[in-house]
Amino acid sequence: MKKAIELTEQADTKGIQIQIAGRIDGKEIARIEWIREGRVPLQTIHAKIDYCAYTVRTIYGALEPAWITSRQIEAGRRAMTRNARRGGKIWVCVFPDKPVTVRPAETRMGSGKGSPEYWVAVVKPGRILYEISGVAENVARRAITIAASKMPIRTQFIISG
Repeated sequence: MKKAIELTEQADTKGIQIQIAGRIDGKEIARIEWIREGRVPLQTIHAKIDYCAYTVRTIYGALEPAWITSRQIEAGRRAMTRNARRGGKIWVCVFPDKPVTVRPAETRMGSGKGSPEYWVAVVKPGRILYEISGVAENVARRAITIAASKMPIRTQFIISG
């Protein structure tokens, strides 16, 4: 953001406002950050405003080890399907095959193991989570970015040739 401000100051502009959104610096919670320098008269009709959007390079093989629950996998798949407007083909490359058991609250010691509560997929770094084909790259990037926001880990968008 600071580099963009320096470049616009060199171009002799009256002001600049920059806003970025998403999982900034790979944080788990998405947020919006913005900065303004100089005057930005948005209400004037004759103001020359350049709008531009850049996709941040988000990633879609896993970058760290984690357990991903079946609910998170399904949420990512649904988000991708909705965003690709039912175009193309989507493959889910992970399967939740490990049961996680939980014992009921206030039970005495002994009496065996608890019942399976939910299922997880064990994901190690470099594992491909989803694949998509049959759509334009910008559509695929947007769909996978939205699916990445449903995951509890950092991911990487990869284009295979």
